[in-house]
Amino acid sequence: MTEEFRAQLIGVKLTKKEKLIAEFILDNFAEACFITSTEIAKRLHVSDSSVIRFTRTLGYSGFMDFQRSIRKTYTDRINSVSGNITIPSERLKLSIGKLDQSDILESYFSNVLQNLKSCINNNDTLSFERATDLITSSKRKFVVTSRANTCIGDMMLLVLKHLLPDVYDTSHPAINVIDHLCDITENDCIIAVSFPRYSEMDILAAQMAYDAGSKIVLITDKASSPLAKYATQLLTVSVDSNTFFNSYVAVLFTMELLCSFISKKIGYSSETKLQLIDKYLSRVGLF
Repeated sequence: MTEEFRAQLIGVKLTKKEKLIAEFILDNFAEACFITSTEIAKRLHVSDSSVIRFTRTLGYSGFMDFQRSIRKTYTDRINSVSGNITIPSERLKLSIGKLDQSDILESYFSNVLQNLKSCINNNDTLSFERATDLITSSKRKFVVTSRANTCIGDMMLLVLKHLLPDVYDTSHPAINVIDHLCDITENDCIIAVSFPRYSEMDILAAQMAYDAGSKIVLITDKASSPLAKYATQLLTVSVDSNTFFNSYVAVLFTMELLCSFISKKIGYSSETKLQLIDKYLSRVGLF
């Protein structure tokens, strides 16, 4: 991945600061494709203008021109498995060939970074504030997840239980999500997390909540998701990866960001509850 950039440096006379910048980009090529010149300057304790001068020394019009070039090199060499391919065995066949052609650490980091950026690019502050208002104003809050998505649901359940009253899980093995939602009303809401391959139970749960007039906050990968038509508030984030399974790092980030908005809105109202939980859990060494 860095061979092309290293070749560009051959024969170029660099100052001491420019050599430092070049070494940083060589050592952090994937990250350099996406961070700003100011961020690089702060990391290296040099001026922003030093970074810009370095790119001009290499023949570029400026940092943006330079970054577009290295980003194209990077993305040409590391391509995510298509989001349209959802069958794990098919994704595995495609991913093995791609991973053989690239550095797995750089490849994974690139995907995670782009997925994280998708959360920020796809959802503005107002989207999170609307989701927050829907959740906090509802009488009961049901967390709806299935299969791999339950890792996000479990964490969300724990955090929301500490923040708000009347938060319920819907993934108990003895009864299914439809049983859990059988008495849902327009005063309640569901927080659903669903990614390819979308569970039919997730879709039915969203439809059931929609038909009951309840609010639906949905975290999914795109606006064309089969659950999206039921959503009161949609939050989208990419789960692209270079292997057969979805990458949930950015989904966890999105969930934590939503919980942070909720925590900010309710302020100190959960303090007594947290103190009570800590009072008893500290006796058994759970923190």
